[in-house]
Amino acid sequence: MGQTLSEPVTAKESSYCQNSQYRVGSSCMQGWRINMEDSHTHILSLPDDPGTSFFAVYDGHGGATVAQYAGKHLHKFILKRPEYKDNVELALKQAFLDIDYEMLYNESWGDQMAGSTAVVVLIKDNYLYCANAGDSRAVACINGEVEILSMDHKPNNENETKRITKAGGWVEFNRVNGNLALSRALGDFVFKRNSAKKPEEQIVTAYPDVEKRKITEDWEFIIIACDGIWDVMSNKEVIDFCRKRIGAGMQPEEICEELMNLCLAPDCQMGGLGGDNMTVVLVCFLHNKAYEQLISRCTVPKSNPSTPTPTTTNEIALTPDVIENCRNS
Repeated sequence: MGQTLSEPVTAKESSYCQNSQYRVGSSCMQGWRINMEDSHTHILSLPDDPGTSFFAVYDGHGGATVAQYAGKHLHKFILKRPEYKDNVELALKQAFLDIDYEMLYNESWGDQMAGSTAVVVLIKDNYLYCANAGDSRAVACINGEVEILSMDHKPNNENETKRITKAGGWVEFNRVNGNLALSRALGDFVFKRNSAKKPEEQIVTAYPDVEKRKITEDWEFIIIACDGIWDVMSNKEVIDFCRKRIGAGMQPEEICEELMNLCLAPDCQMGGLGGDNMTVVLVCFLHNKAYEQLISRCTVPKSNPSTPTPTTTNEIALTPDVIENCRNS
């Protein structure tokens, strides 16, 4: 899981923003890791395309440079693509490759070992586009139910393994060349040196999968987070956790903080679970109404309420003394 501290850094950087369509909260925490390598973005209205919103989480590894660069620039690369006006999905896919090319050649970062996941949600003309490369994840809550917006890219996935081996790599211990625990990423240029292969065919590629959804009044919120959250809790557990707290009147950024506290490991002896950097962005849909309307909506039980059975990891993370320690730290 990488180097760890003797005690976790639980200080959080949290923020929020709001307009008539969204109430957005975000928070990030270094946790047990030696350095904070995540980055994230939330833009309610893109300067070059007013009315279009952009939210993203970048989980860096091997250093923070790639994640930070993507956090500042990826949305600009998307808007610069000539396809953007008529084909947002293609623009997203090509922009991921564009920013990778920029870092490799124009920023001369080819010798760096740093890389980053990228999970992006762009909302334009009442359509949501989610582009993902890596194992960070976006999940929506629609009428209290889970809607998956991205799929994790792991080396042992069948299609990922095929691409890796065709490009000259291998999968060992569920890692690319026995090293990298994800199979798509920005950066990681050491895995992108096969001159006979296109960028999307490399051992590790920045080429994302893109999902498209129509936004309706039933959409309640989206959670975008790094794998430090999803390694510990399931999609349903995270959605239920957030929905319950929205219904209790909590603000999105406070919910993000509590979610990270819950996922933080009580010690660094849990095989990496709960020991990673953590970043969460919670996008609440207002639909031109007050946040209080969403609060009221989330107090109504779902049609088929159920209580998820905690995993062993969650049973450890959810003990009262651990939660209390997290809140007091």
